[in-house]
Amino acid sequence: MKKKLLLGSLLGVALVGGIIFAADHIDAPAVTGAGPSSLSNDITDIYAFQSPADNSKMVFVMNTQGLLSPATSASATFPSNVMFEFNIDNTGDNVEDLVIQCLVQNGKMRVYGPVAVGTPGTTSTVKTSGPMTEVAVTSYASSTTPTTATNANGVRVFAGPRDDPFFFDFTRYNMVLANPAIGFNSPGSDTFAGSNVMSIVVEVPKTLLGTATTINVWGETKSK
Repeated sequence: MKKKLLLGSLLGVALVGGIIFAADHIDAPAVTGAGPSSLSNDITDIYAFQSPADNSKMVFVMNTQGLLSPATSASATFPSNVMFEFNIDNTGDNVEDLVIQCLVQNGKMRVYGPVAVGTPGTTSTVKTSGPMTEVAVTSYASSTTPTTATNANGVRVFAGPRDDPFFFDFTRYNMVLANPAIGFNSPGSDTFAGSNVMSIVVEVPKTLLGTATTINVWGETKSK
């Protein structure tokens, strides 16, 4: 599978607490590719943090397809020809040592890993030999009661629409451009309130991530 998009930020995450994230939100067609399906390849946010409910686990989140309207969210899907991949470096050399690979098959999200990477870089082979978790993709209509699944290794998975965390006061921004002395309001008004993303959430026991106290995390989408 060839790389379609690589998030431009590398996250250094301590395994003892805190939350780290990176976002570029919506990429240009030169990055995502042309055509109506290109949005489904676009990573908007990456998060990695210690589970607030269980400090023995880490949570990895990849948001895609940003700023979906409610109407668009109802029909949004994860494409079956795209793999969503979390890359985890636990040796500090900024090269992935572990991967979590997520892809849709028969209407369900299959998540493989974390498992040792075969060949690092921009091409990947699906690591079906590793632990696998399968979960039904939560629909927009049932998003208030999300579906999760947990495998025998304690890896828990969710896939489906979530509220887009992106906040931007676009009206005030334009006012500031016209008159810089105006300044922004605190709090501002979220121009994009009510929009959604398609999200993949993977909760992983720290014992499956190696013995390092800090990991680097980045995300990619790769298409066939």
